[in-house]
Amino acid sequence: MEENFTVPITRPQSFQSPPPQPQKQEVTYPTEVIELPSQGHFYPLEHPLSSGKLELKMMTAKEEDILMSQNLIKKGIVLDKLLETLIVDKNIKLDDLLLVDKNAILVAARRLAYGDGYGPVEVTCPKCREKNQVTFNLGEIKNEEFDFDKYTRGENSFEFALPYSKKTIQYRILTHKDEHQIENELKANNKILKGSSSNEVTARLRSMIISVDGNSDRNYVKKYVETEMVSRDALALRQYIKKNIPDVDLNFNFTCGDCSHEERLGVPLTVQFFWPDTGR
Repeated sequence: MEENFTVPITRPQSFQSPPPQPQKQEVTYPTEVIELPSQGHFYPLEHPLSSGKLELKMMTAKEEDILMSQNLIKKGIVLDKLLETLIVDKNIKLDDLLLVDKNAILVAARRLAYGDGYGPVEVTCPKCREKNQVTFNLGEIKNEEFDFDKYTRGENSFEFALPYSKKTIQYRILTHKDEHQIENELKANNKILKGSSSNEVTARLRSMIISVDGNSDRNYVKKYVETEMVSRDALALRQYIKKNIPDVDLNFNFTCGDCSHEERLGVPLTVQFFWPDTGR
């Protein structure tokens, strides 16, 4: 008598069902797109910031941990680390940010984290020196008006004719990377000279100036700034740059509660700006 055999059927390997994969939970968080003061005009055309917009995520407990890191605070990089985590597009590097845009991003990050109220903050009257307690509405801060049509999109380059020497200066808006390099130079200089002098003015001018009368050799620019540029030209250039670059308007209309003096002053960015509850 024949025995009945059950023959197992095995699928070829190529037809085997893949093992179930664990489902990845997509992390979602509220974000906001902010308008950059530069409108992206002075970034290279292929740069992600050339759109003039930046998407920021709202702060979470993770970012508050960063703000409370004593190690990062001592190193002076706590806000840089904060921005790195808040910028949604990780192809955007902090070093590439124009400083005028970085200021606006810091204000936007603070508003997203804690709202528009900032203060009360102590403001000293420029006339009578009385101390005033002022609370600011950060929602009223706007980007300054700027005529972008005068400048070529994709090029970070500006010109100014010095009033005394009549030389033509070509300069650029500094980036976060430039600022970091200047700070390192100043620290190194301070160690050498032990605080007896500062080269901050010349360091910034050397970094900003691209060329002098068309000569872009870095050694020539350095020599000109340090030994040939007269103070009245240097002051005129700094004043012109301050008034002729796109930026966020961090000024407010101040009225002294004691003497009624009125003046437009800069919003004081104290430690309360990002640490409103700690009184640091």
